[in-house]
Amino acid sequence: MTRHRRSLAAALAVLSTALIGSAAQAQDVIKIGAPLPLTGPLSPEGIKQQRGYNLWAETANAKGGIKAGGKTYKVEIVYVDYASNTPRAVQSAERLITEDKVNFLFSPFGSGAAKAASGVSEKYGIPTIAATASSEQVYDQGYKYLFGTFTPNQTLTEPLANIVTSKNKDVKRVAILARNDLFPLAIAQEMEKSAKSRGLEVVAFERYAIGALDHAAAITQMRAARPDWVFATGYINDLILIRKQMNDLGLRPTTVTMIAGPAYREFIDAAGPLAENVSSAAWWHPAVRYNGKDVFGSTEAFNKAWDAKYKGEADYAEASAAAAGAILQLAIEQANSIDPKKVRDALAAMDTETFYGKAKFGPTGQITSLEPPVFQIQGGKPVVIHPASIKQSEFRFSGK
Repeated sequence: MTRHRRSLAAALAVLSTALIGSAAQAQDVIKIGAPLPLTGPLSPEGIKQQRGYNLWAETANAKGGIKAGGKTYKVEIVYVDYASNTPRAVQSAERLITEDKVNFLFSPFGSGAAKAASGVSEKYGIPTIAATASSEQVYDQGYKYLFGTFTPNQTLTEPLANIVTSKNKDVKRVAILARNDLFPLAIAQEMEKSAKSRGLEVVAFERYAIGALDHAAAITQMRAARPDWVFATGYINDLILIRKQMNDLGLRPTTVTMIAGPAYREFIDAAGPLAENVSSAAWWHPAVRYNGKDVFGSTEAFNKAWDAKYKGEADYAEASAAAAGAILQLAIEQANSIDPKKVRDALAAMDTETFYGKAKFGPTGQITSLEPPVFQIQGGKPVVIHPASIKQSEFRFSGK
């Protein structure tokens, strides 16, 4: 063999080895699709989920990846921005499965988009975790591949109603203002049930359109009904505007509850003094304390990791997104496989403690093992009112 041929053969051998190594490396990656509203009116919420997913992926990879079936897999999250458009979220989920060939899926933001996209993952048999969908209508479709990290809506409204009615007998009249969207409307309807079951009078129930930029007409009608308690639902930009317009129009009830914006630092900063004494409830709070078997371990360790990366504390949406990844990782490791059916079965059978709380899913795939904290903005920060095990303060009422 000539020197030229030997050099060529050696080069081809090196190239072949590199290509084989590259293919092996590509095979040892778990891809999770994440359609998110990274632009548009829901972008604050979408970015929160992305932050949670990223922290989980980075933590999992830094600790050696996910081990299953004798292999170690690196985590890769494939994001698609659906620009706060639900039909586009469905299209994005399909594209992630059929074109990007993801192994698993995280649902789009919120109950409405999660429900719309759930049929896609079910059709292809792709295990999917919804990190921000609480409405039971998402999970009552008989699907087997959808799991959610939020408990049902009444697990928020019931403790809120218990606290308010037990601490102030003068609260008798409730007005409800709800975004006409799946989750905000569903939790408003649960609030109506919780109020009526305790003998409170629902004096107004107003709905506003998605994208509404003025709530003056609804707030004026509510003010005329003289409510003691105003319960408003929507997303962060909605609720900041509603809180400001309530003040401008002189609607100042004894109690203001908003779901689900007050947990976010952005709400407190934007509303300023008007955020004070606004109450809410969520599925997680940094004050909870769990010792998990997941990649983060304890709640304290998660809080420390979050602060190191993002500075400050995670809110419930961010923590739930990180928990979705941690729970998926546990299921893959318990299944000892990335086979979709085996991972799905591991999720269905899961009964494990995580930094986020106990992960156990009910027959519809919705988590059943959490006790959501009730909190109130006091001194410019969300403090826990319930449950008693992590209580930080007493509930406060405002003067009219």
